[in-house]
Amino acid sequence: MNTSAAGNVELRHAESAPRLCVSGQWTLPHYHGLTARVAGLRAQAGAAEARLDLSALTALDTAGARLLCELIGVERLKNQLADTHLASGQRELLEAVAAALAGPGAPPAKRYRFGDVLVHIGQAVIAFRHHATALLGFVGLILDGLARTLWQPRRWRVTATVANLEQAGFDAVPIVALLTFLIGAVVAFLGATVLADFGATIYTVSLVSYSFLREFGVLLAAILVAGRTASAFAAQIGSMRINEEVDALRITGLNPVELLVLPRVLAMMLALPILAFIAMACGIAGGIVVCALKLDISPGMFLSVLANDIGPRHFFIGIGKAPVFAFLIAAIGCLEGFRVSGSAQSVGEHTTSAVVQSIFTVIVVDAIAALFCMEMGW
Repeated sequence: MNTSAAGNVELRHAESAPRLCVSGQWTLPHYHGLTARVAGLRAQAGAAEARLDLSALTALDTAGARLLCELIGVERLKNQLADTHLASGQRELLEAVAAALAGPGAPPAKRYRFGDVLVHIGQAVIAFRHHATALLGFVGLILDGLARTLWQPRRWRVTATVANLEQAGFDAVPIVALLTFLIGAVVAFLGATVLADFGATIYTVSLVSYSFLREFGVLLAAILVAGRTASAFAAQIGSMRINEEVDALRITGLNPVELLVLPRVLAMMLALPILAFIAMACGIAGGIVVCALKLDISPGMFLSVLANDIGPRHFFIGIGKAPVFAFLIAAIGCLEGFRVSGSAQSVGEHTTSAVVQSIFTVIVVDAIAALFCMEMGW
């Protein structure tokens, strides 16, 4: 047999059924001639129903396999391969080309079963573990960077820290002051409404003072900063990732954590205690206004009760949580910025993730701190 012969195909009419007899080399050098031959056969009557005979096929590549698929169709070729005498390599090549030409099948229908719920829960737990471990590792990098630069003033990024302090702290003062003032007024009004039934409206002072000094002041400031500044940190660093500026810093031998993360973390740790103090003062001011207008408790009496009944430890407990919240918010925002992977959609997703994770973490840590203080009797 001449194994170097060009490929050919003939339609033979037998008594049982017509056959398409394929012979020779169905390879790229013979592609032009085979294309014309296949086009002519497809126009003949009976070619579409003929069975494929590949016993005389000597060589095959992807070009020839594509022509065979065009000749009789992908589905018919798949059905007839089991009855043909082919080498294993040629059979696998035909199957692969047929599968590629067939295209992706329809996606399987979603079945909502109990097992699917468990799988979803398991995936969520694994994702949470990955987020937690990544955050812990990133916190370690930040602490390592702080330890390396703390005793080397020439490496401090004072200008970047001050710029971020203005963005994260001073620019947020109006919204923090306004919202906490209104919430302080709402808390005082609700407390007065409930306590009036017991003739204990004077305790509205204690309610407003305790809530804002210990919890509401720092918590509301942290939540507002998480939504406002953590998203900004993630978007800024994410944009730098897209523009390959972070890679450029690494190539030039500079540490992105030291240049991009530490100034933001330090600025946040300075800004949030200030904002928490402002939130406490404005919340109490809102309570003073409501007490003066609704309960006939003068501002002087309010401040007198505050000074006599509310110890300073409540203020220090509240303000002491601010640096911890600030560190976590800044770390999460910067980490999500570094996780951006090269598209505008990724920037949006990680910016949203930074806000959600920051608020969730702040509330969880605040709850743990509240339980700890309650157990300690503080």
